[in-house]
Amino acid sequence: MSAAPPPPAGSPAIQVADVVVRYGDVTALDGVTLEVAQGRVTGLIGMNGSGKSTLFKTIMGMVRPDGGTVRIEGADPGVARSAGALGYVPQNEDVDWAFPLSVRDVVMMGRYGRQGLTRRARPADHAAVAEALERVELTGYADRQIGQLSGGQRKRAFVARGIAQDARVLLLDEPFAGVDKRSEATITGLLRELADDGRTVLVSTHDLHALPRLADEAVLLLHRILFHGEVSQALRPENLARAFGLDGADLPGVPDLLDREGTA
Repeated sequence: MSAAPPPPAGSPAIQVADVVVRYGDVTALDGVTLEVAQGRVTGLIGMNGSGKSTLFKTIMGMVRPDGGTVRIEGADPGVARSAGALGYVPQNEDVDWAFPLSVRDVVMMGRYGRQGLTRRARPADHAAVAEALERVELTGYADRQIGQLSGGQRKRAFVARGIAQDARVLLLDEPFAGVDKRSEATITGLLRELADDGRTVLVSTHDLHALPRLADEAVLLLHRILFHGEVSQALRPENLARAFGLDGADLPGVPDLLDREGTA
């Protein structure tokens, strides 16, 4: 299946309008409205249980909202996903790490949507996988069984799968959780490169110190959008306190971080 044509320049890549998601009596998202522009890295910040994963799954069309609408490049999420325009790297992969699956096999999964029912890899698929592996610095591990990789290497392999998909909109849920510094630096640099290429990246992270190097803008979420704007302003103690339900004094290191970034 060929990818849909890109949207007009300047139009939002992700549009979330007044979205409500409930799980029984629990409201996970309460009137969330968000627009993410093309060609930017947007950091999504919030405490555990704030609704970040639910927002991602709703944007992906994996969770149907109880109210509101979601559009990806102007289309329904399911349509965008089928067209290969939308990719997702979840926080935890449901994988049998003992299964005889190589790193190359995992990355090739990102090409399945373009291979039709036969899933027969063509030269273009092999080339895309090779490029993705090179970009995440795993070329030398391509034939290794996926369970033999370190945690950071595994995460890079699944990021490579998203890159091989060639999605114009890419969602990553906590890609830095449990990874080593090298993997964190590799993923950060790669996401910046993707944005420079015109891709749109929405990434949730708890690593506040890495956020200024990673993101063009930040969103603070606590079941609803508390803030959307410049990273320096998102990291103000008073804004983080609202997002994490803490007093500003309980956020060690943030004032120092702001001083180093020149935003105090």
